[in-house]
Amino acid sequence: MRGLGRPRGPEFRTLPLDARQEPAVPLTVPHTVPNVPKAQKAPTAPPKGRLLVTAALVAALTGAAAGVAGARLYEGSEPAPAAALPRVAAAPSAGLSGLSATAARVLPSVVSVEAGRGGGSGFVVDERGHILTNAHVVSGEVQVTVVLNDGRRLTAQVIGEDDGEDLAVLEVDFPGDLTPATLGRSSDLSVGDQVLAIGSPLGLSGTVTAGIVSALDREVRLGGARRTAVQTDASINPGNSGGPLVNARGEVVGVNTAIAASRGGGNIGIGFAIPIDRAAPIAERIIRN
Repeated sequence: MRGLGRPRGPEFRTLPLDARQEPAVPLTVPHTVPNVPKAQKAPTAPPKGRLLVTAALVAALTGAAAGVAGARLYEGSEPAPAAALPRVAAAPSAGLSGLSATAARVLPSVVSVEAGRGGGSGFVVDERGHILTNAHVVSGEVQVTVVLNDGRRLTAQVIGEDDGEDLAVLEVDFPGDLTPATLGRSSDLSVGDQVLAIGSPLGLSGTVTAGIVSALDREVRLGGARRTAVQTDASINPGNSGGPLVNARGEVVGVNTAIAASRGGGNIGIGFAIPIDRAAPIAERIIRN
């Protein structure tokens, strides 16, 4: 590969030693000036060397005096505060709006699921303590731990699974004041609609990511078979599985299930969710049985 040459810059020139020395002030021999009346005495300029010495002495004395005065001023007063950078005036307090309001509405319904060495996400679907998640999140487990948005930890039973659709339903022993999510209609979605994915990617509970609906009825392999799914570019990573995909109104329109990943395994902007129109009837059937 050809280079761009050696870097060059301005060259420094070194002056000869004798050229950098100040010219020596010639020594003068004092001589006697004849007596002349004061009115007729010619003004004489002080020798140049004496003028330089006097000026340096005055500057030194002035600097010392200023230093002493500054020290006394510093000792007797507080240091001046640093100049404040301009800030935007505080906005009047108001209710959340837009995606902030959507996230705040849905987060209380979303849980983290701890199952053996793995885990994922889920969301509450009714007031009886039922939670919908992915079957692969709780595979082989009969009892798991769910962590609510407020940090409470509850034990939940795996009451049923549909491996073909990769869905499972959990039931907590003491539902208390669980907040059910509002289910929407995935059939109402359009490409370009704004959506949020909420869950616990990489164990980071309560994570909210935003995107759009990238495609509808995208055929992908789910649960060992080819199924249609909602495609989104909202960031979905391991741990998001089983969490809700919600529209701008905060209605669940899908169950986040899979991603297309690079060799590194990270999100590349292609995620898939089981449409809620297909997931809800399966959850209802599991709960009834």
